[in-house]
Amino acid sequence: MTSASTALRRSRTGLAALAAAVIAPLALTLSAPAAQADQTYYVPVSKAWTISGRGYGHGHGMSQYGAQGAALKGLSYDKIVDFYYPGTSWTKAKGQVRVLISADTTSDLQVRPRKGLTVRDLTDGASWQLPDKAGVDRWRLTPVTRGTIVQFHKADRWRSWQIPGGRAKFKGAGEFTARGVVTLLVPSGADVTGVRYRGSLRSVPPYPKATVRDTVNVVSMDAYVRGVVPYEMPASWQPAALRAQAVAARTYAAWLRAQNPHRYYQICDTTACQVYGGVAAEQTSSNAAVSATRRQILSYGGKPAFTQFSASSGGWTAAGSVPYLPAERDPYDKFPGNAVHRWSADVSASSLEAAHPEVGSLIELRVTSRDGHGIWGGRVAQIVLEGTKGTAYMTGDDFRWQYDLRSTWFSIAPTPIIERWRELGGAKSAIGRPTTGEYALDDGSAQNFSRGRIFWNAATGARELMGPLLFTYRAYGGPSSHVGWPETGILKAPRKGHKVRLQRGYLYSKPGLGAHVMFGRVLHYWATDEGGPDGSLGYPTSNVRTVRAGQRVDFQHGRITWVSSTGQFRVVKK
Repeated sequence: MTSASTALRRSRTGLAALAAAVIAPLALTLSAPAAQADQTYYVPVSKAWTISGRGYGHGHGMSQYGAQGAALKGLSYDKIVDFYYPGTSWTKAKGQVRVLISADTTSDLQVRPRKGLTVRDLTDGASWQLPDKAGVDRWRLTPVTRGTIVQFHKADRWRSWQIPGGRAKFKGAGEFTARGVVTLLVPSGADVTGVRYRGSLRSVPPYPKATVRDTVNVVSMDAYVRGVVPYEMPASWQPAALRAQAVAARTYAAWLRAQNPHRYYQICDTTACQVYGGVAAEQTSSNAAVSATRRQILSYGGKPAFTQFSASSGGWTAAGSVPYLPAERDPYDKFPGNAVHRWSADVSASSLEAAHPEVGSLIELRVTSRDGHGIWGGRVAQIVLEGTKGTAYMTGDDFRWQYDLRSTWFSIAPTPIIERWRELGGAKSAIGRPTTGEYALDDGSAQNFSRGRIFWNAATGARELMGPLLFTYRAYGGPSSHVGWPETGILKAPRKGHKVRLQRGYLYSKPGLGAHVMFGRVLHYWATDEGGPDGSLGYPTSNVRTVRAGQRVDFQHGRITWVSSTGQFRVVKK
């Protein structure tokens, strides 16, 4: 599971893989229907997206940061647990749990010698206390054909131990046990390192007639939970939060144990189940939380509950696959100590293009459904990718893992062009709907809309052009011409006209006259000496053009010529 302890370090998986096959059928009937979103995020020419998100993990069940926030507000652990798992009942768990130890990647099971160390044949239950031999630094169980042999390490070599009673080998698998703690030796580079565990350590074949062995720790439920809680939640947190975590972890282990009553292991020690570190993980505060909640678990329908948890809900829990994992507003998750309640990430759309070559160059990402809870419509359920070559489909989880995001509750910042489009009124604006993705132009970009175009440059921002103004600007050469990029959108001008300021000039238009480009000395003279559109010359009816004398512009009621040889202006009025 995604834990608060891990949220302080790196991303982790959510729903236990072991649970998927059991829970999937329930999910079909109990999960809340996804809310429709239809949110489109266009790809900028830079391919760079800024993603904003909420929470860390799948969001089902208890928010660990929420538990801490609730504890800081004075809630007791039972109130915290009841909030995150409504409808469950309190009961007790007893007995042992079988934990697969992933760090032991070898088939032999090695332990350190200690007083009272006992070895047992799991086939018939026969057991022997191992002798305290001088110079012995290791004992091991080694699989052989149809059995297991016991060996000890002395003077840099392994020697076989003669099992009392003339037995040459165990009839099947075996285990080490002792009062207190057994130190397992696991590979560490070219050597081994010791990891301490309570209970017994078994060397077990993963399937019938297997020639390899797995190591399994058989331990009491509460001893197991001692090795889980501080790896799933910081041991420095409030006692009530640690106690809530102990109940959730114990219940989850009991649920997995119930799903796998006969398998050689019932739960793993990684994020696919719950992180378990044995004795080395234990802390005084977390051990106290385990003791204070001794054997307490939650049940539903007389069976252990499926108590999923994740680091942070972001303010809303997500509906799970069972009735006691509802989507609900979480008032405890947001507090100053929760650094993952809100988050952001910068990613590249190129990663999606590489993962989905069938789309070609990605134009847009469209979120078609969310869970309907919280800002942006909640967690993302379904995504459609549209590109130059085709379409691809993703789930919110697919996207999350593509970019190693903290959760599926996210939104993508709009491009400056789309942000400007929304300011104008979006699909209801005069410029209409997008008809293309964003494409590169010189040192900027543009995007086409049904009734216009928006241009963007880092220096000028996103600016819209439509109608005759757009037509003339494009015909004149657009951003690559000497008038440069638009510095404004379409502005009103006198006498029912319009204008656009460019980096080195203006566009002017008036109904019936079209649009024309003005720049340089003629523009300055017309605007300052002749009163511009409000003056006697009226609006331009031509672009600034070069003539033999210099530059010239025609107007509604005359003409201005700039004579380059004298620097003077000739004005002819009709």
